[in-house]
Amino acid sequence: QVQFVESGGGLVQSGGSLRLSCAASGISFYFTAMAWYRQAPGKERELVARISRRGTDYSDSVKGRFTISRDRAQNVLYLEMNSLKPEDTAVYYCNADPALGDYWGQGTQVTVSS
Repeated sequence: QVQFVESGGGLVQSGGSLRLSCAASGISFYFTAMAWYRQAPGKERELVARISRRGTDYSDSVKGRFTISRDRAQNVLYLEMNSLKPEDTAVYYCNADPALGDYWGQGTQVTVSS
């Protein structure tokens, strides 16, 4: 069964950094593109970073500040977030890309204070 468990969120001041982790099971990082998504209050969930055998891609809003990486042997996905802004406040989720709709985890809350 596919399962994603996100961790590493928290409260941080504007300009600060956080590193998110996602432990995945039931899915192979060797064959599956993975991504980080986020959902802010009142907004739709959006993809912010993806990683595949072809490389990495980022949304314009996080490009140059966030870095996605993965440990394929351990099936762990990471998101290094630097220069955080209040508009980065959201619940962050990991999932495959395209997302497996039935298998969203609980997410991890990131709150950036100004």
